[in-house]
Amino acid sequence: MAPASRIADLRQAGNEQFRNGQYSQAAALYGRALELLEAAGDANAEERSVLLSNRAACYLKDGNCSLCIKDCSEALDLVPFGIKPLLRRAAAYEALERYHLAYVDYKTVLQVDITVQAAHDGVNRMTKALLEKDGLQWRQKLPPIPSVPVSAQRRWEPPTGSQEATTRSNENTTAGTKQVPTAATMDRANVLKLEGNELVKKGNYKKAVEKYTESLKLHKLEGATYTNRALCYLNMKQYKEAIQDCSEALKMDPKNVKAFYRRAQAYKELKDYRSSKADINSLLKIEPKNSAAQKLLQELK
Repeated sequence: MAPASRIADLRQAGNEQFRNGQYSQAAALYGRALELLEAAGDANAEERSVLLSNRAACYLKDGNCSLCIKDCSEALDLVPFGIKPLLRRAAAYEALERYHLAYVDYKTVLQVDITVQAAHDGVNRMTKALLEKDGLQWRQKLPPIPSVPVSAQRRWEPPTGSQEATTRSNENTTAGTKQVPTAATMDRANVLKLEGNELVKKGNYKKAVEKYTESLKLHKLEGATYTNRALCYLNMKQYKEAIQDCSEALKMDPKNVKAFYRRAQAYKELKDYRSSKADINSLLKIEPKNSAAQKLLQELK
């Protein structure tokens, strides 16, 4: 059998073993395919990169993170900016609590393809972990994030002439607030929100309000940021602002329990007991056993 056919068979067999959950057997098969590729003197970088990335997936499943990282790094040396090896290496770094390096890999994936949800989720997890580990200065400790060339980027565009393409074009060229937020803008907005959350935990409500306000400038359709800022306003005794933020959150989600509760608290402090009671009753229709709401209703009565 020709080496190319034998390599293809080994790869296929490895894929079968992987699907069956036999990760060590799959890794061995990918390893044999790599040896044959090397022995044949085949300089097919893409084939070698795929085999290394596949074996890395086996190592990751078996918890052998160091070997996973090694194989992914080799795969990326052969074919830079491959999404699968980047995601697998990021997951291995994350498992080893090397959050800075995991963050860089997840962010690199988003430069290649902004639609990869696993990378967005990874960035969010790493941001939280790094905030807890390094505080608000966490960005200063990051290694450089590589700049992905345009040739390696996968950009999704609606078909030319489609209604969606026309709509997007109009939205992007219209001045004012109608511009569609990019993935990078939404990511930055989320980071600011998380930084605000950390400041709330420390009781620094004024600074947290600044972070939430910055976040909302980038991404207005984020109900949780409004209810978080409302909590700060409540603590700062700025009750009208709290009511305004809760009302914005309820426009986005008419069943937002936090928004109803915090607006009820603000109305109570302003002695508008009728509005406060109405909000609590609305909340209790959604969550009849909400003990905090039941307690506030008793106080109002």
